[in-house]
Amino acid sequence: MNISDFIFPIACLGGLGLIFGVVLGFASKKFAVPVDEKVPLIREVLPGVNCGACGYAGCDAYAQAITNGAAAMNACPVGGEKTAAGIGRIMGVEVHAAAAKKAFVKCVGTCDVAKRSGVYYGNLDCKDAAVLMGGGPKACRYGCMGFGTCISVCQYDAIQQKDGVVFIDEDKCTACGMCVSICPKGVIELRPVADKVRVYCNSKDKLKDTKEVCSIGCLGCGVCAKVCDANAITLDNNLPQVDPDECTFCGACMSKCPVKIIRAAYPGKIYPVDAIADDDIMSGHSTEDELYEKYSPEDF
Repeated sequence: MNISDFIFPIACLGGLGLIFGVVLGFASKKFAVPVDEKVPLIREVLPGVNCGACGYAGCDAYAQAITNGAAAMNACPVGGEKTAAGIGRIMGVEVHAAAAKKAFVKCVGTCDVAKRSGVYYGNLDCKDAAVLMGGGPKACRYGCMGFGTCISVCQYDAIQQKDGVVFIDEDKCTACGMCVSICPKGVIELRPVADKVRVYCNSKDKLKDTKEVCSIGCLGCGVCAKVCDANAITLDNNLPQVDPDECTFCGACMSKCPVKIIRAAYPGKIYPVDAIADDDIMSGHSTEDELYEKYSPEDF
């Protein structure tokens, strides 16, 4: 066999490789997208969860948006104050974390108060169950189904399931928003830690329809809004919305709510309204600080 039979193919392949290499090298320089040197620095400061809570697809996209001036520098709830301050140092400005938030489950429809429309057989996944006729096994089409799909996406072990509903451990919650985005019923939302009172219901139904499916569901009666002297409560789709900036924690809404679904929200703990003495909160004569001092989680 002639040696040229080997040399010629090798030379052709080598020549093609050289040509392609030159072309690719030229193209990489010609069409290169400039990258701000601050992007990788910001990316290192970010927690790397890629949860999307900042409003962007992930930490890389958020870092790029910051350098482009399209995103707030304190929009990462997972990183909090430390991350905000780190981004500020890189960008040359002083940055503080946004108001702290935690995930909140707008449903306390446990098995003893919420009726069921049937028995569910199938994959124990909220998204799968929600597509069934009626929206799942619970008679309330707005309530938590309790299958725990949110638990499966929580990277911080901050969600627990008990008696047909899920609960948030605020000490572990980072407000990443993964549970919010995956809940098919929209039962979970991020709420300010500074909330004084919260509405523990997600139902948009009116009085009769609500009573038929849950004994403690919000009736949409609007009494809470009528008795609120601070005008901090409005009704939206038969459900009270409390403005935390306007709420004075007078206790009138909790006192008048016929199903006691509006309850006091204390930092990290939720206190059942019926566990607090009427003279302390229902009359509105005690301040928030006084209640904090008098009552502790161990009391309940």
